[in-house]
Order: sequence, then structure tokens, then C-alpha cells
Amino acid sequence: MDSLLQFAEGPIFRLALAIMLLGLVRHLLVLFIGMGHALYKAAVPVPPFGVPFSKLLKITVKWMLPYSHLKNRMAYSIVSLIFHVGLLLVPLLLFAHIQLWQKGFGFGWPALPNIWADVMTVAVVVTAVTLFVMRVADRDSRFLSRPQDYWLLWLLALPFISGFLAAHPGMNPLSYTAMRLLHILSGELVLILMPFTKIIHCVFYPMVHFASNYAWRLAPDAGENVWKTLGKEGNV
Repeated sequence: MDSLLQFAEGPIFRLALAIMLLGLVRHLLVLFIGMGHALYKAAVPVPPFGVPFSKLLKITVKWMLPYSHLKNRMAYSIVSLIFHVGLLLVPLLLFAHIQLWQKGFGFGWPALPNIWADVMTVAVVVTAVTLFVMRVADRDSRFLSRPQDYWLLWLLALPFISGFLAAHPGMNPLSYTAMRLLHILSGELVLILMPFTKIIHCVFYPMVHFASNYAWRLAPDAGENVWKTLGKEGNV
């Protein structure tokens, strides 16, 4: 078991990290190429710095807040926001993860206090289950959902559940080594799948929305006309 744990922490982790990073670079290149193509094809030539970036940034931030675009699904959007914030912050700011990074790369950053890490970990698990139930219970959500919309929630929750249990031996039904191995392997699976599944939107959602607004702005009144068609005048 120990040798398998070392293999998971070493070669498998490096492979998973490389796949994730290469996948993210590919998505970034596609995003920037698309923005450049929109700039090139603009109906009216616009210099890159002539685009109102501050306004686009404000629109993007507003779109990320629950009340801005899901007024009729407020509970769902708040639960989703908590889930995504925890999904990003806990892996990045957990003390044990930062120690591993510091050991491998020679530098680190401030960590969350343990109590806050525990609270956010539990919040991610609870909101993942809540989102699953909401998706199953709502007819419109069921109609729009694909299989990955269901199993990805459980996959994303698994590293948090296993990590929490490994850190709290009194609640752990398995040995520490077995639970730690499950935590590491499930986390690595998430890294590998990130560029190929909807997990990518957890990282790229703000950038994709910013790029979409950027492209709309390059054609005269394009964004305004789209919002007008949707009956959302005044949102841009």
C-alpha cells in the first residue's frame, strides 16, 4: 500500500498535472484566437485598446453573482456559487496541499486556518449533494442535463469527502493510508478530466463570458441587440 501511495504521489500526480496544464493552455489558446478572430472580423475596425475593458469586466463580475441572471432560481444559484467557490479555494489554500507544493517547487503561500478549511470542505460536499437533488427534482434541469452533469458532482465531491475523513481519523472508516490513497487518486482523476469535461468551466467561466462580451462589442450594437431580443434591455 505504501509503495502504491508513493507512486500515486509521484509519477501519477506529475502526469495528471501535466495533462491538466496542457489542456488549460490549449483552452486559453482557443479562447484568445477566437477573440483575435472577432477583432479581425469586426464590422468596424476597432483597436484592441479601444474596447471598453472596464465595462466588460464589470458585466462579467455582475454575471457571476447569483442575483444578476437567475432571479427566478435564487436558491440554486446561491448553492452553486458556494459550491464553486469552495471547489477552487480549498485545494488551493489547504495547508497540506501548500506544503506539498512547497516541497516540490520551493515556494508556497498563506493557507486557510484549519477550521475554515473544514467548514468549506463540508460546504462543498453539502452543496454538491444539494445540486444533485435540485437537478433531479427539477423537470427543466432533468431535460437539459447530460449524464456527466450527475456523475461529475459526485466525482468532484469525492476528494473532499476522502480528504476530510483522512484528516479526521475518528470519523474515518478505513485506514489513514487507504483513505489518503483514495483522496489522491480521485483528485488526480479530477485533474486529468478537467480539460475534457464541464469541470473546465469552474476555471474558465469568467474568461469565457468576458470573451463573449468582447466579441459582441466589436460589431456595432451587437450585444445590445441580443439583449433586446431576450427582453433584457439595459443589462449591457
